[in-house]
Amino acid sequence: MKHWQAYLEIQKPEYLQTRLPQDVTADTVVVIPCYDEKDVLVTLKDLCLCATPKTKTLVAVIINSSVRSEKEAVLQNRKTYEEVSVFATENSRGNLQFFPLIFENLPRKHAGVGLARKIGMDLAVEHFQHTHNPKGTIISLDADCTVSPNFLSGISAAYRQTAPPCCTVQNFHHRVEDNDRRLENAVRQYEQHILYFSQMLHFIGFPYPHHTIGSAFSVAADTYVRVGGMGRQQGGEDFYFLQKVFAFGRVERLDDVFVYPMARYSDRIPFGTGPALKKIADEPDGEMKTYHLNAFLALKDFFDLRQSFFKQDTGFIRQRISLLHPAIIEFSENNNVVSEIEDCNRNSATFPAFEKRFFHHFNAFKIIKYLNFSHPTFFPYDALSRQIEKSFRSF
Repeated sequence: MKHWQAYLEIQKPEYLQTRLPQDVTADTVVVIPCYDEKDVLVTLKDLCLCATPKTKTLVAVIINSSVRSEKEAVLQNRKTYEEVSVFATENSRGNLQFFPLIFENLPRKHAGVGLARKIGMDLAVEHFQHTHNPKGTIISLDADCTVSPNFLSGISAAYRQTAPPCCTVQNFHHRVEDNDRRLENAVRQYEQHILYFSQMLHFIGFPYPHHTIGSAFSVAADTYVRVGGMGRQQGGEDFYFLQKVFAFGRVERLDDVFVYPMARYSDRIPFGTGPALKKIADEPDGEMKTYHLNAFLALKDFFDLRQSFFKQDTGFIRQRISLLHPAIIEFSENNNVVSEIEDCNRNSATFPAFEKRFFHHFNAFKIIKYLNFSHPTFFPYDALSRQIEKSFRSF
């Protein structure tokens, strides 16, 4: 665990001064960022109803605000801290402990859900190191979620296997309050879009087609450290972090373990569920627009050539790419794709090594960059329902 200490030493010391309880030896830490949330106790009560595994679970609620937070949010956070403290005293038991932490005046540049999630996960690493537990696991959850009864036991069982995963991805289904049909329509389409995108990634041969929802994953603490920890992004931190984790080792999908986030419009972050729901709801026809199936098919043609690129010269690689869809040709020219394939060849003695390096270059970030580049110049954005129907007919 020496690399754990090296990791902790380069983190901001002010965030590690407040430690998780030293008299608890947890096997799992559930990290819940919380900002201006009035109903976090709903989440905690649901965790109390879960079937608890024999391993010990510590739930850390990271209540946070920044130097520019509104006074009302800061006061709500302080109220939440008191409420969670009382809840922890009344409901903590042998295998399930609750613990709130409050961080105020976080720096303007980094304050947000990413930093809060990072603080909680770094504290989990520090806790596991202090208790000499190299097999500790970290569960990521949000303060607006309920969970299925097997949430804790299902995740725990995954890591008790002979060959445990480095990460699990849980299933999800958003809750909608007050019979809000407009919001219901938006969130169900958003869920379909996540599934469509994942299925397309799998279809084109991308090796890491898993969804990246911040409230629906867990990670082995050792993996967390080895990939450099959570980022401090003010939105999308889950996406950036999980791309590193997916490439690191085996991911286990827990399709029967659910989180139920609250569907709601939000402008707290620049992208993610809240902004996406608002954008869908604002569509005149109420239909979400998404990437065209043909854009994925063009990318699949490129990915299918990767084995033929192995140990070939530049002229051959350029010639093969020149036969592909114009969107791929132009994107390749603008984004040094041939140079990246050359890098793969220079640094790979075997095809498996080449392929891993290939998808390191052409990762999920690059795929989204290509999709945004190719729409609408080469492919039109289209109604999600129509593209899903086309994909079913194509496979």
